[in-house]
Amino acid sequence: MTCDSVAELIPLYFYGELMPEEEDRLEEHLHACAACTREMERQRALAAALDRRQAEPPPMLLESCRAHLLAAIQAGAQPAKGPWALFLEALGARYLTPVAAVALVALGFFAARFTAALPASSLSPAGEVFSTVRSVQPDSSGRVQIAFDETRRRVVSGPTGDRDIQMLLLAAAREDNPAVRVESVDLLKGRAHSGEVRDALLNAVAHDSNAAVRLQALDGLKPLADDPQVRKTLAQVLLADDNPAVRMQVVDLLVSHRDDSMVGVLQNLVQKEDNNYVRLKCEKALKDMNASIGTF
Repeated sequence: MTCDSVAELIPLYFYGELMPEEEDRLEEHLHACAACTREMERQRALAAALDRRQAEPPPMLLESCRAHLLAAIQAGAQPAKGPWALFLEALGARYLTPVAAVALVALGFFAARFTAALPASSLSPAGEVFSTVRSVQPDSSGRVQIAFDETRRRVVSGPTGDRDIQMLLLAAAREDNPAVRVESVDLLKGRAHSGEVRDALLNAVAHDSNAAVRLQALDGLKPLADDPQVRKTLAQVLLADDNPAVRMQVVDLLVSHRDDSMVGVLQNLVQKEDNNYVRLKCEKALKDMNASIGTF
């Protein structure tokens, strides 16, 4: 066991979170390492000092956390943070002293959120600040030096045609939160003729895990249904997507422009399609193209 690994395990050791065999190895290392023993004593003193401090959470904090969680669930998104993270993030931003924040980091409960910010047409005043502590160095005088990274949440506003707003929407279209992706793609689809937006829509159609995002992206690609790259991607999506609503909309886009090269794609889909509505739509499209349903 190295000194670095011991330093990471000491806070867990304090609160009985280590497996018995891990405790034994840590204690063996402490018996043989004076530096780690001193570090143990430093952190023990820090924990004792923190135990003497109290922080009063605001009375509406729990209700606010519940409201945010409910909103995320209703939007169809998985909550990005657990209850402890939500509680401590709000508490840490406004009520914890730096020393108390250090203790929460040591316990593994401190969370920070990074929100990218770009200049735009209208910028709100600086909002909440979130900090991630990187190191803590107490000295013999009783003072402590804390190194931390700080990010600030900001709110920008402007027309969707604004370059900075568009860049933020393109970034939002790749966020983990599907509700954010749906809304961003919905706003971007009106500018599908932009090369960057077109590529973002194609990427969403081909790779997004959420069917609602893929359907929004398909809606945005309607004006580009005759674009060769768009048609190539749609043909691949038609044979690979697991959502019948997506497949039906892809068929509509592909047959909106006469293209005999799509006959083989539609014939292949008919042979393996297990959804009656999609299969009937493909059969009708082939009939309209004077093509047979099967391949020969």
